[in-house]
Amino acid sequence: MSEQLPLQRFQHWVAQCPDKVWLRQPVAGVWHDFTWCQVDDQARRLAAALQALGCAPGERVAILAKNCAEWFISDLAIQLAGLVSVPLYPLQSAESIAYVLEHAACKAIILGKLDEPAKLESGIGPQVLRLAMPYPTLRADYQWHELQAYAPLPTAPVQQADELLSILYTSGTTGQPKGVMLSAQAMACAAASSCAELRIDERDQFFSFLPLSHAAERFLVEMNSLYSGAQVAFVESLDSFASDLRYIRPTVFFSVPRLWTRFQQGVLERLPQRKLDLLLRIPLLGGLLARKIKRGLGLDRARILVSGAAAISPGLLDWYRRLGLVICEGYGMTENFAYGTFNRPGQVRFGSVGRPMPNLELRIADNGEVLFRGPTLMQGYYREPELSAKALEGGWLHTGDQGEVDGDGYLRITGRVKDIFKTSKGKYVAPAPIEGEIAKNTWVEQVCLMGSNLDQPLALIELSPAARSQPREQVSAALQATLAQLNAALQPHERLSHLVLVSEAWTVDNGCMTPTMKIRRNVLEARYAALVSSLPGKPPLYWENC
Repeated sequence: MSEQLPLQRFQHWVAQCPDKVWLRQPVAGVWHDFTWCQVDDQARRLAAALQALGCAPGERVAILAKNCAEWFISDLAIQLAGLVSVPLYPLQSAESIAYVLEHAACKAIILGKLDEPAKLESGIGPQVLRLAMPYPTLRADYQWHELQAYAPLPTAPVQQADELLSILYTSGTTGQPKGVMLSAQAMACAAASSCAELRIDERDQFFSFLPLSHAAERFLVEMNSLYSGAQVAFVESLDSFASDLRYIRPTVFFSVPRLWTRFQQGVLERLPQRKLDLLLRIPLLGGLLARKIKRGLGLDRARILVSGAAAISPGLLDWYRRLGLVICEGYGMTENFAYGTFNRPGQVRFGSVGRPMPNLELRIADNGEVLFRGPTLMQGYYREPELSAKALEGGWLHTGDQGEVDGDGYLRITGRVKDIFKTSKGKYVAPAPIEGEIAKNTWVEQVCLMGSNLDQPLALIELSPAARSQPREQVSAALQATLAQLNAALQPHERLSHLVLVSEAWTVDNGCMTPTMKIRRNVLEARYAALVSSLPGKPPLYWENC
């Protein structure tokens, strides 16, 4: 392997441009800059503190914090001390945190910015040493200023390619999270290859706000910035998100479908779709309007726009394209450090998740499952040898997703192997493509198809915030039109009996979504089982609790 490993790459920038700003952190509205040299000094001091406090090489240290400069510093310190990082989701439940800390046998936890820290207190047992970043957070044994008082670690360990660098726990859509073991080589190969392929360099600017505990943000922002030398700015809070984004104006921006939908809804609340369509068709004025919208979002400098972590509607992609914002959808998993297929800028094919990235092999199994092979694959699941052997059978990562590859090598995901269900008529239905069609309706925030052992499938729909403020007749008419158009195009066994408009939002707190904002189908099926059984004989468009 020719790529520098992460600590080597970090030291490269410290030596080459020690006084150049790498990280930018807002605190109370004031931006604080961290140079490569300053990050190195703080990381070495924290590494020395970790060792002095009894963390031995190979032991696990958790990070529980929202994105900030100190998250990067903590991650580097853990590597410098020869330890293994275990990132936790800031939105994780106390029970889930307790499970991961016990399963990974974490010696210590580094705590940072959290929205509701009191809810998480019970998840951290007395056996775990608590260290705090310089923000209001949970009770800690040591504060950041105390940790920074240690003399900097004089030497760094020599990382090995096959060295375990981090255990990333999956979000647990169907059960307990699994600990994905990622090596130094896996992280290095993913970042070095993507920076070269996408020509990301020191002139670029990242904006970090999605959880760094998620493989996609860790790869696309943290590791890509480390390998490219590009600057990273962090969001301060949810309240300051829009203004922070407009201030930074990143050149590379990664988001998830739900947020792309929220951006769209924000534009349409100020400028209804019909008026927007009319203005965009007017020469010159349309271009001026599109540029104004892009500036208002803070995306006027963006040259690479990425959507991942879940499927995004082709209709939504087309809506952004008309504004001059071409979103590149990608596809990867925690198990291959989110390094999979990608729609390169200028080579985007809507409806697909792109072509394989360099040094990655893609194959479709006989049952339609997507398989990957390459140097970014996990070493296995921590303490789960049987699950590891199954997931990596034959040297290929078995993704659990079904897909098709066209003649030009573009992959289209058609559903989850486990999500496909059989109706009472014995016919199989793949929910993902149907959900994608329903999601084209701008009143739809989220959708979940159900149909196992039912005569016909049906769709549960969470309405967007904008839809909830509209006259019900208007929303109903639009959704009825969607249902009629959809059923006309589906096979008889796929046609939907009902669209059910649920009254309660699906959130992480009520268990309907994972910390990575994926729908928990099994939870929704159980939650709405009684409602579904009462639907026969009721109108095709049904409002819950009405």
